[in-house]
Amino acid sequence: MRNLVILGGGYGGMKILSELLPNNLPEDVTITLVDRVPYHCLKTEYYALAAGTISDKEVRVCFPEHPRLNIKFGEVTGITREEKKVLLKDDEPISYDDLIIGLGCEDKYHGVPGADEFTYSIQSIGKSRETYSVLNNLPPGSVVGIVGAGLSGVELASELSESRDDLKIKLFDRGKHILSSFPDRLSKYVENWFNKNNVEIINNSNITKVEEKRLYNHDEPIDCDVIVWTAGIQANKIVRDFPEEKDNMGRVVLTPQHNLKTDEHIYILGDCASLPHAPSAQLAEGQAEQIVEVLRKRWNGEEPPASFPPIKLKGILGSLGKKQGFGMMGNSAITGRVARLIKSGILWMYKYHNG
Repeated sequence: MRNLVILGGGYGGMKILSELLPNNLPEDVTITLVDRVPYHCLKTEYYALAAGTISDKEVRVCFPEHPRLNIKFGEVTGITREEKKVLLKDDEPISYDDLIIGLGCEDKYHGVPGADEFTYSIQSIGKSRETYSVLNNLPPGSVVGIVGAGLSGVELASELSESRDDLKIKLFDRGKHILSSFPDRLSKYVENWFNKNNVEIINNSNITKVEEKRLYNHDEPIDCDVIVWTAGIQANKIVRDFPEEKDNMGRVVLTPQHNLKTDEHIYILGDCASLPHAPSAQLAEGQAEQIVEVLRKRWNGEEPPASFPPIKLKGILGSLGKKQGFGMMGNSAITGRVARLIKSGILWMYKYHNG
């Protein structure tokens, strides 16, 4: 039997499983899925979990069941390519014939002293739970600093302002306007929403140091009761340590078939792969579909496609609390209630299809 090992049960890993199971897995192939938790997590909703507006259960989806799917709970500590084994913390190694690495991303602290030690995160379900606990146990009037006003920072700030309107929320952004990658119309719409909901936006910020309950903006100290870091991501450390060509985010540069240039049996999926778009659930799923096509060809002894068409993204949506939202659908900007309803509908369909 050939063993396909998938590291990480994120959006890309789940798409691999849905493409192969229940009826498209060759009879001579088994799958081993390795993840730190016993369920798929809706990472796009971690901001709401941290803010306390949804329960832990609402961001969990069960992994599929199949006679030739083995789900292994554990933490990956390394990969020995010569022996074709995945090393696990406090457990036996797992042998693979083909390996798909979808271990996701980690916070990137840009060399800011103290940022990794004194800030909270929403990059994993465990860290989001910890952030939820500290945010929702704050006394009234506490100051929360959120560093980074990209999509994650904006959604966390807006959700927290609805969950805890007694808190003083400061949102730090390096640019002149938040959400700089979006059209000006959307940036201004979100900024107006924050102004109406008493979230303070601090533009042109430059966080130079973080201490316990204090950050320094342009070296000026600002006291905060809690600091949450949403100011950038990088590939998982295991992938960053690979001796392969990488981009400036530590993501591996791949062949058109999504495998390492030095090993056609190791594929990199999702946030760890160097792709032309910013990391997203949509991108990981699109890449997963192409990887499955490559695997099927190689399992049948055939040559995989020499190239694939670019992965097309349908759009990007963000929420502003439970009633308002914003985003891009194709080339069209949308704001308000409609954007929020579309995002909620997409989430419901995803959970309904995979749950």
